[in-house]
Amino acid sequence: MQWKLRRRTRTSRGEIAFDCLGNGPPVVLVHGTPSRSYIWRRIAPVLAERHRVFLFDLLGFGESERHIEQDVSIRAHAEVLAELIDQWGVVEPAVAGHDIGGAVVLRTHLLGEVAMSRLALIDAVALRPWITARTREMQASLDRYGPLPDDRLEQEIAKHLRSATYQELERATFEALFSQWAGAEGQALYLRNIAKLDERDTAEFEPLLSTMTTPARVIWGQQDRWLDPSISAELVALMPHADLVQVPNAGHFCMEDDPARVTAALATFLAA
Repeated sequence: MQWKLRRRTRTSRGEIAFDCLGNGPPVVLVHGTPSRSYIWRRIAPVLAERHRVFLFDLLGFGESERHIEQDVSIRAHAEVLAELIDQWGVVEPAVAGHDIGGAVVLRTHLLGEVAMSRLALIDAVALRPWITARTREMQASLDRYGPLPDDRLEQEIAKHLRSATYQELERATFEALFSQWAGAEGQALYLRNIAKLDERDTAEFEPLLSTMTTPARVIWGQQDRWLDPSISAELVALMPHADLVQVPNAGHFCMEDDPARVTAALATFLAA
C-alpha cells in the first residue's frame, strides 16, 4: 500500500506533513518511534467514516522535516502537537497516541493544557521506567557506530523493528517503516532520536495522571516485548476515568498484529 501525506504546514520547529480524512467530530492520531503515520493506514479510513481524522508524521519522521539539528524530544513533539491542533482549528479533539505518541499526547494535555475530549493510549510511553535496556545500552555507546552507514547498526534497527510485532511483519510494512532509517542520513537520525529519549519528559506529568478528568482508554498488546503489558493496568489504575482493552495476540505495534481489534476499540470509545 502506497502511503502519502498530502498536506504541509509550518510550525515553530519545522515543517510537518499531515493529512485529514472524513467529516465529523475531530480525532487526532499520533504515532511513536521508530514508526510513522503509515502505522495508522488501516485504522484512519475506518474512523473517518464518522469522524474528521487528522494524522501526521512527527518532526524528524516520515515525510516531515528531517535534519540532524532538530529537537525531537517528547517535550518538543508536544509543543508541535499543540501548535497543530491550534492551526487546524479543532476544539477539544479526541486524541490517540501510540508508543512515545502517548507521552506526547499526555504532555500536551496535562502540561500544555490543551483541551481534549477523549484520550486513547496504545502501548504508550507514560510511566517510568520506559526506556528499555536495549535503548539505554545504545544511549551509553552511541560513539561506537561509524562511519555511517554502519552494517551493524542497520542489522540492529531491522532486528528491533521486527521485535515490535507478535507475528512477522509483512515485507512491505517492514520496508515502509525501515526505509526512513536507511543509509548514512537515516542512521544518523535514528541515533539522534535514541539520544533524545529522556524519562524526565514524562516524569513531569506523571503526578497529574490521578487528577485527569478526561475519559481515557488504554489499549495494549498482550505480547508487547518493549513495554510490559502489566504497565497497562498500572496506567488505568492511576487515571480516574480510564478503562483497558487488551489485544491478546499482539505485540508493541498492536495495530499491525490485529488492526481490526484496535480499530474497534478506538471506534467504540470515540462513539461512547
